[in-house]
Order: sequence, then C-alpha cells, then structure tokens
Amino acid sequence: MNLRVSDLTLEQKVGQMFICGFDALTPNDHAKKLIQDYHVGGIVYFRRNVHTLSQLSELSESLQQISAASGQPPLIISIDQEGGMVARIDHEGISRIPGNMALGAAGSEEYTYQVGRIGAKELRSLGINMNFAPCIDVNNNPLNPVIGVRSFGEDPKAVAAHGAAAIKGYQEEGVSATAKHFPGHGDTSVDSHLGLASVPHDRKRLEQVELYPFKKAIEADVDAIMTAHVSFPSIEPDPIPATLSHAVLTGLLREEMGFSGLIITDCLEMHAISKGAGVPEGAIRAIEAGADCVLVSHRLELQESAVEAVLEAVKSGRITEERINASVERVLSLKMRNAEKAADSPSVEITEINSEAKELLSEIAGKGITLVKDEQQLPLNREASTLVYWPELLKATEVDQAWTHSYTLGDALNAHGGQVEEIRIGTELSDDEVNTVVQEASRYKQVVVATYTSESRLPSGQRKLVEKLMQLESVKLVVASTRNPYDMNDLPQIPTYLCCYENTPHYMNALAGVLYGEVSPDGKLPVSLNYK
Repeated sequence: MNLRVSDLTLEQKVGQMFICGFDALTPNDHAKKLIQDYHVGGIVYFRRNVHTLSQLSELSESLQQISAASGQPPLIISIDQEGGMVARIDHEGISRIPGNMALGAAGSEEYTYQVGRIGAKELRSLGINMNFAPCIDVNNNPLNPVIGVRSFGEDPKAVAAHGAAAIKGYQEEGVSATAKHFPGHGDTSVDSHLGLASVPHDRKRLEQVELYPFKKAIEADVDAIMTAHVSFPSIEPDPIPATLSHAVLTGLLREEMGFSGLIITDCLEMHAISKGAGVPEGAIRAIEAGADCVLVSHRLELQESAVEAVLEAVKSGRITEERINASVERVLSLKMRNAEKAADSPSVEITEINSEAKELLSEIAGKGITLVKDEQQLPLNREASTLVYWPELLKATEVDQAWTHSYTLGDALNAHGGQVEEIRIGTELSDDEVNTVVQEASRYKQVVVATYTSESRLPSGQRKLVEKLMQLESVKLVVASTRNPYDMNDLPQIPTYLCCYENTPHYMNALAGVLYGEVSPDGKLPVSLNYK
C-alpha cells in the first residue's frame, strides 16, 4: 500500500483528520455518511457497537470495505480498551485484562507487557488497530473523579515504566498505542467530561511528575498521544484546555519533547470543550494548536459541523493547506505501518488467545490483591456462616463502563467451598437500607463488605453501613474495595482492609483465595492512603 497526500482532495485530507463514532451494530446510514461523504480517517467504538465478538469483527470488516469502495485509505479503528473498569468489550470470549492500578499493585513490568500483548492480539483479531491506552496519568490526587484506578499509581517513574511496557506490548502485536492524557490529568479534582480542570503546578514540578511518563512514552516510540481537556497555566497562560493550546501541543509536545507521532484530541463533545469553544470551533483551534486527529465520538450533526468548519477554515486561509498536509502525512504513515504489521502478523482466533491467557491473568490477579490492614480477621473460616455485601452500580459513568459483572464475590467464595449468602444492592444506600442490611448481618459470624466508589469519595451509605457493622461485636468484619483503593480514607478504623482495584472475575476469584488463606496477597499499594 502506497498512500500519498498528493493523491487526496482537500475534502479527503480534512476528513482523514477526524475519528468519529456512531450508534449501531452494523454500518448504518450515520457510519456510511461519515466514510463516504465526509471521508473520515477513523472510527471509534463504544459498547453500543458491540453485541458479540463475531459481530464486532464483521463490523470492522464491513467498515473497511466501505472505505475501500469509496477510494479511501484504510480506516483507523479505535477503542478505549484500557482493561479493568474501562473496557468497551467485556463480552463472552474476551480476556478481561486487568486495569492499570491493578498492574501497578502487582509491580511487574513484564506482567504489564504481557497484558498489552494479550489485549493487542484480541483487538487485532476484531479488526481494531488502535487502542486509546495506556493511561499514563500520575494519580496523586485521591479526589480525582475520572482517573483513579485508570492510572498505574502515584510514582511517576513506576507509571512511566509500566506505560512503556504496555506500549511495547500493544505495538509489537500490531495495534497502535495511545498514551493519554497529555500533559497529565492525574492531579485534578474535576472531570473534564463535565468541566474544565486545571493543574496549577510550576514547570519544574510538571517535569518531575506529569510530563515524565510522556517523555518515556516518546522514547518508547508510542504511535499516538491523546490530549487532555485540562488547563496548565505554567505552560499556557490563557485559561484554555491543553487540547486548544499551541504552546502545549506544538511548543511543548512537538518541539521541546520531540514527539513525531499522531497527536489526537480527547473527544470534543466533552463539556470542557463543547460548553466552551464549542465543537466546530474547538476542532479548528485544536488543529491550529497542533492536533493531527480530532475525536468527535457521538452526534452526527456535531461531526458534520466540525468537518465543515475545518474545511471552511482552510478555504478562507485561517488554516493553511500545508498545516493540513503535515498532519495527513502522519496519519497516512501510521496507516501504512499498521497495514504492514498486519500483513506480517496474521490474526489468531480470539478463543485461542483467551484460552492461553487465563492462567497468566489469574496469576497476575493473585499478585495484585493488596492487604493493607488486618487485625487478625484473616483467614476466614470456610465453614462459618458468611454474609457478603455486593454493590451494583446502577448507572455507569462516562468512563466506567465495565462496572458490574454477573460473577460476584459471593459466587467466588462459594466456588471456593464457602457457606456464603450475598446481598446485592445499589452503591447508594438509604438509611433504611443500611439498617436492613445491618439487621441481617447480625445473624452471621463473618461479614465481607465489598465497597465500590466510581468517582472520588466513598458514597455515604456504604460508609454508614461499614460503621454500623463495626459495632456488631460478634461479627468478624472484612472490607475489600473493589475499585477505588482510597475508600479506606473514609473508613480509617476498619479492622481488615484489602484492595482489589476492580471487580472483574479474575480479581474476585483471587480475593476469595486470599480470604480463605489459599492465596498470598502480594500486591503493594501504588498510591498513599491516609489512615492510622
């Protein structure tokens, strides 16, 4: 395949700079319009595009056929498959790879590399050639509502090492990695889906913390870097997101740090952009700042208006065609590299990958479970009556879409031979619900509470539940966070506390093994907790 910028019309070149999504399981009119009429260079998948793995593979093939029939270059087909709690695909047959903080707790870069390889092999078998991962934000703010367990931890060097290992794993298997969110979204307390966050630190601190993992990602030849809709006053004095800042994207990332790959925006429909500059103007300003690819994930009218706005900006002279050509050259170069990798590495059946990965992923889970505190509660007595509280998130957040699984901790404990009853209830508990659960718990010898926090603080109902359970003198109480390790900051007096970092089946099995003394909890906290 020999792709040249000179072979494309202006409309095609502008289209190649957009990655867009649509809501369907097959190529609907929305998808066809994006490819045939607007010449988009890439498609992004969400859970709405996935019913089964075979269906998803057929969707990818159909989209590529539509692009080829339209005389277009091959599509970048992308997805957010970070692992753990951020997985657009967690359907039957896929390996449920661990998320970043679980890998950070396991402490092995080799594990992270192998997980990247597994993830990439599976994505490539589904026709996906770019993953919007790894997230290499340094999560040093316990109140961060959007990063949290998506980060490898709070140590910049550890984050950088794991990030480089993940990049190597993905790209060796023919899937472009996308390091995110540049220059760093870890030390924020605002979700950029909902508003504009700011990282107010000086340049020296940014060099030591936020920027360090990205420096190492560039050294690892990462194919793409995704921007953050976060302001950085020490780099860009105007109160604008990094996505729209020439000083950040061109001055810092392209020129100072020497990044030569694709710069991709986070979705412009997020409120930090859409409620500020707006999507069409945001697309123009992102390209002026130095972005190569603009991500507009959902609404066709916004996608159309953004492409048309950029095209008009070129025709009017606001953006030069040379600026467009430079980005399209990078886009086509990446597509050619991915095509060559795909030709050299034939896809493997996903069922075969999944089968080979199970043992390794179970091993990693056992190495990641972290015992933070234990006042002689463990191991639990397998023969004693045990009650498990299992939280079910009734509504997913923007990023947290693998939020609940049919396989629960109660299932795992019973599979290990326990005598377990389980109460499944929402993560937000009313006082009446708390009292009902506590009354039920008084009939048991052992109680395990699996806490779940999808944002920054443990919901008050879960906190009240644990505090009341601690007052039951005859009950042995264990608390295990199944997502946010910071839950203990709201429960400093609990007698026994474990961190799992996710509620996926491998980790619930490993937790059950730890609770019954079969598995050693070898994980190390990748973040700091405030407790005595």
